Amino acid sequence: MLNEPSTLLEPENSYHTARALPATDTKQAGTSMEPTYKILIADDHPLFREAISSVIASGVAGSEVLQTDDLDSALLVTRENDDIDLILLDLNMPGMNGLNGLMTLRNEAPTIPVVIVSAEEDKQVVLQAITYGAVGFITKSSPRTEMTQAIQQILNGNVYLPSDIIRTGKESSNTSRRSRQEDNPVSPEMLNSLTRRQLLVLERMSKGESNKQIAYNLNIAETTVKAHVSAILRKLGVHNRVQAILSAGDVDFSHYLKR
Repeated sequence: MLNEPSTLLEPENSYHTARALPATDTKQAGTSMEPTYKILIADDHPLFREAISSVIASGVAGSEVLQTDDLDSALLVTRENDDIDLILLDLNMPGMNGLNGLMTLRNEAPTIPVVIVSAEEDKQVVLQAITYGAVGFITKSSPRTEMTQAIQQILNGNVYLPSDIIRTGKESSNTSRRSRQEDNPVSPEMLNSLTRRQLLVLERMSKGESNKQIAYNLNIAETTVKAHVSAILRKLGVHNRVQAILSAGDVDFSHYLKR
């Protein structure tokens, strides 16, 4: 789990601004030209706010961190700061009422990307959060490095999904009774229509990799990856990247790549 919380934060304040600590090693010094981000952490647990702020300080050096501990103050922060780049939102803090709070925040500040950061690991909750407008879902049990990569990926304009939940199907007892076909609508015929390269791209998409990461790992141009993604969406009959990832969540790619 997370460690070494930032000492800059003052949990007793419901909302305040804190500058993330600058990185001191030579590797981070090379990132000084990166743009500075303003990130709002909306969570009612002071220790977690400290921990996630420490993740931001080390992973997105130079960023400005805002804090709030309930939905009302989060809405106030967004009204007073129209340049927020990202909101990290807890589903269970006061005023949220589950996903209703997410919808309220999205209606109030539709241009600010919102990522759910929650202890919840129910697959259906993850899917609903994305449906209601979240651009990512990070579980609080995620390792520090995974949280860092997720935040960086989202700030780069990509969607982040917890592949372990999507692929293994951690679901509540009610939703687990749903048919496998309903959770995974992609058919064998659709998958067989994909070329080998498209299958490889889809496999890496389902792991949460961005186009840039896929291009690097498959040693192809990023424009080629974009062309493959467009073809994948068309062949699977979905409208966006998230739907493609969700539909392929339980696919055994090794089976189709053997052909």
